[in-house]
Amino acid sequence: MFSNVGLYIRLSREDDDKTEMSESITNQKSLLTQYVKENNLRLVDIYIDDGYSGTNFDRPAFKRMIDDILKGKINMVITKDMSRLGRDYIGTGELIEKFFPSHGVRYIAVTDNIDTYLDNSNNDIAPFKAIMNDMYAKDISKKIKSSLRAKQKEGKWVGGRTPFGYMQNPNDKNKLVIFEEQAVIVKRIFDMCLEGLTCYKIALKLTNEKVKTPAEYYSFEWKNNYHFNYGLWHAKTIRDILTNRMYTGDLVQNKRNKVNYKVKKIIKNNHENYIIVENTHEAIIDKDIFYEVQKRIPKNVGRNEKKEINLLAGLLYCGDCGHRISVTSRRKKDNRCYTMCNYYRTYMKSHVCTTHSNNYDILEKTILNTLKELCLNYIDRKKIKEETLKNINEDSKENIKKETSFLETEINNIINNLDNIYFDKLNKVITEEQFNRVKTKLENELDVKQQKYNNLNNSINENFSEESKNKMINEYVNKFLSMKELSRELIINLIEKIEIFEDKTINIKVTFNNFI
Repeated sequence: MFSNVGLYIRLSREDDDKTEMSESITNQKSLLTQYVKENNLRLVDIYIDDGYSGTNFDRPAFKRMIDDILKGKINMVITKDMSRLGRDYIGTGELIEKFFPSHGVRYIAVTDNIDTYLDNSNNDIAPFKAIMNDMYAKDISKKIKSSLRAKQKEGKWVGGRTPFGYMQNPNDKNKLVIFEEQAVIVKRIFDMCLEGLTCYKIALKLTNEKVKTPAEYYSFEWKNNYHFNYGLWHAKTIRDILTNRMYTGDLVQNKRNKVNYKVKKIIKNNHENYIIVENTHEAIIDKDIFYEVQKRIPKNVGRNEKKEINLLAGLLYCGDCGHRISVTSRRKKDNRCYTMCNYYRTYMKSHVCTTHSNNYDILEKTILNTLKELCLNYIDRKKIKEETLKNINEDSKENIKKETSFLETEINNIINNLDNIYFDKLNKVITEEQFNRVKTKLENELDVKQQKYNNLNNSINENFSEESKNKMINEYVNKFLSMKELSRELIINLIEKIEIFEDKTINIKVTFNNFI
């Protein structure tokens, strides 16, 4: 009956050898193929995930195996032990106790003596093995993180991709050495900044000279990314290089962290949590030069201070590519100026966008007339303002803080209850049917409370400034409607962003969007 076998083999991503299939993979494969031969089974396919964690099931070979199960290609899965299948106890338990049986799949963990087709005592302790594997993964994660932090504090490089201009020492992967070809570009970027060029102008110059970009060096496979496809330098790339303290010989690490050992999401750390060790590697840039450049970057070196500052300058964006739209200088012959997409102007030969050209004076009048209509609409709609104001006071703020604290306790209780009912099921205190019913109820309740908690928590930081904000908006709107000569400061306080599309469509985002 169970004869179409799929062998699943996995090696943890903590393994050091990523250049070829590791010896551990070879050993697992040898063990499992021998098992198939001795038991006269039919081997259909071997699924190998080399360098993937068992704490989640987002693994290519594993997903291919599941797809083959659903297609009916295999009806038997064999692993060396349960930990190869996964180290998340809930996910592994769902597979062994629910998914495999419901799809007629027999599961065997050779060294754990687990065979779901046979009725033996080892099968009864399988859930406990899953929990132990999960705990092992959590413990390993803590130890690895602690080890990495210790190495970082010792001034050892433990990152992945090295900063542009450096590479790992071939004889010591925890040390950085200069990559001369890239270092020449880094030095030139700093020199151009000292000469007075802005990040934008440096990027343009390097692009025009067809200097190889970091993306091309690292062979990033980014789809629909103009910077990579066209070998373009971007101002942000230049700024990142100019502000990277690593070029002074100081090692800066711990800039990002994973949420936890089961979730891949990466979050940025605050600067105070960075681990910085001075003078760990050869500097590309002298420290005096580096800090001199830091002083120059915010000053927007090279800006023409005599250039006319228009009412809408800095508020205009291209609705098609998302980049800023600038206003040209006035022409002497007709005293006119026009808008132009910055991305088009920089890379016009690459055809990444279009001009978005508009007579600025006409555009300004159109936008100001539209803004006037929005302000009048705002004044007329008293009801929405009153509805907004009635919930904005300090008492409400305190009540919401209390409610979020209460919800946080309830969320933790639900999570604990989920763990408890799982143990109750393992100990046969409750049946599978009771477990599934309670589990579904608790998970639904958890989703509702988590969403409510998130909404309330966000409102503390966002919504309770609305009372004072509403008063300021009233002042700005009334001032705008009564003024004959408009000031740029007033316009900035009323408008967040103006999007201009190639078909001349205009989208104005005002600061009082929530009140109209």
